[in-house]
Amino acid sequence: MGARPQRTETRDPMPDDSLAPPSRNELPWVLEAMLFAAGEEPQSTGALARACGVGEATVKRALAQLAEDYKARGLRLQHDGNNHRIVTAAPYSKYVARLLGREDSFRLSRAALETLSIIAYRQPCTRAEIEAVRGVNSDRMVATLEQRGVIEETGRADRPGRPRLYRPTLLFYEHFGYTGIEDLPPLPEEEPGGEVEPF
Repeated sequence: MGARPQRTETRDPMPDDSLAPPSRNELPWVLEAMLFAAGEEPQSTGALARACGVGEATVKRALAQLAEDYKARGLRLQHDGNNHRIVTAAPYSKYVARLLGREDSFRLSRAALETLSIIAYRQPCTRAEIEAVRGVNSDRMVATLEQRGVIEETGRADRPGRPRLYRPTLLFYEHFGYTGIEDLPPLPEEEPGGEVEPF
């Protein structure tokens, strides 16, 4: 009877501690490569900083430079304050949608858009706050928007009942062509008896 082969233990590769941080000039391109490789999965400032071996403030400056460079290209750097990803620039998104067969795949009702507008401008906000503005029950609209991936729960309010707080997702910013909350258009002055329609 032959000898039983010894089992060899496989281990995950250890991180390369000898990898030097990128120079200031190449850091934006290193970040670009990482965000490109991550695809649709947003990456946090902290995760990017750890991968590059630099501080978060350094990463933020490099991301700002990358975003500035993208203004003359077909890409945009999208963020929600802490998470980042590369997306198609809004003026060219319809061509990409046609290529991928995704034309007219994203439609929302007027009521859903109204609810989404409230969440975008009052973020983070509770369902009760949404209903106070709309004047009607918004359970179904909030559930629909969550299902479509354009809003997400971001915690609980520090008040009785601990109601859920909602905010827009990166998909919301991508769909409407915004890179982040700072791109939201200013709310128009509401005329007496009129309705404000930001979107």
